[in-house]
Amino acid sequence: MARGRGRADPGLKTRVRSAKGRKISSTLWLQRQLNDPYVKRARAEGFRSRAAYKLIEIDERHHLMKPGMRVVDLGCAPGGWLQVAVRAVGGSDEDPRVVGIDFLDTDPVPGAVILKQDFNDADAPEALIAALQGHKADLVLSDMAAPTTGHRPTDHLRIVALVELAADFARQMLAPGGAFVAKVLQGGTEHRLLADLKRDFATTQHAKPPASRADSAETYLVAKGFRGSDGP
Repeated sequence: MARGRGRADPGLKTRVRSAKGRKISSTLWLQRQLNDPYVKRARAEGFRSRAAYKLIEIDERHHLMKPGMRVVDLGCAPGGWLQVAVRAVGGSDEDPRVVGIDFLDTDPVPGAVILKQDFNDADAPEALIAALQGHKADLVLSDMAAPTTGHRPTDHLRIVALVELAADFARQMLAPGGAFVAKVLQGGTEHRLLADLKRDFATTQHAKPPASRADSAETYLVAKGFRGSDGP
């Protein structure tokens, strides 16, 4: 899974003229996309989004994925993390190793099973374990983000609540020794959530992969060495 870091291409950057009816913020976002080296790499290497490199870089540092492991991706749309996981762990239709779940439509990813369902539904754990042919997961991933309001305290509460749901779900899905990765806001992880993760996992760290934009408040929780659960 080792890959080089993205670097900006030399030369002039693409500038986008403001079109009639387009907000300045939209023009700036489009300009940033056109000049983003990770966006260019994603197109060249067949990934559905630049977010794929966040998982690649987290894995390079924390060594989360190995061939033969079983992976669950919560909120998997549009499928970039599924693509990375399939390349890392393998699998086939006869022996599925990667399962994604999202209430949004996600185009098929060869080698992955995708469930169109809310991961917080009462029967979601059983559905995912069935998709993994009765096995629990070695790794649970969540790159989900709650809709932002622009009010930082509110956004903080929303994303912490989402991470807590994902963590509870991971406790049900993970086999002993498994790992959990989830997006959080930088410096905004609740003490109670961290305390619970430290109780349930051997190690808990924060990670800010290079593919995560420097001006973004996002970071990732990486919890490894799940101590076990009595879940389904």
